[in-house]
Amino acid sequence: MIARLLVLLVRGWQIGPSAILPPTCRYDPSCSAYAITALARYGALKGGWLAMKRIARCHPWGGYGPDPVP
Repeated sequence: MIARLLVLLVRGWQIGPSAILPPTCRYDPSCSAYAITALARYGALKGGWLAMKRIARCHPWGGYGPDPVP
């Protein structure tokens, strides 16, 4: 139930602000797609933790390229 709510929040981000801002994704898949997959696969607690770790790595000095959900 909580994971579904979090997925709805991420989808809201994809439809709203993310659609307006220029694409700046360093990783493939994007952080929002990664979060949706992680939440669907692992649930709210572990999936949310994986998504937060991924977002924390997304900065100019971070990595880039393929980074699938484990």
